[in-house]
Amino acid sequence: MSLRLQSYDTPEPYDGICGGEKEVALATRASSRLLELLNSNTFAVETFGVDGTGSRTLATIRIAGRDVGEVLIEEGLARRWPDGDEFWCR
Repeated sequence: MSLRLQSYDTPEPYDGICGGEKEVALATRASSRLLELLNSNTFAVETFGVDGTGSRTLATIRIAGRDVGEVLIEEGLARRWPDGDEFWCR
């Protein structure tokens, strides 16, 4: 199953759409931090249907009741989605 985590967005790791190398580096840090959080904690996955492409399940991952997206946002590794500032594009 492929998940699309909702309520937050991270930079793109493969091409630096708007932020170039800075964006790719931040994406790598965000991915590493998410893996660290998931590998070191018990977590729960809540699903909410599928994304607009129909290929990914929309989900929220919670650790001790807290959305992992909130952790990444607080640590400067993600933005709120869809209306958060893409700070990595500046």
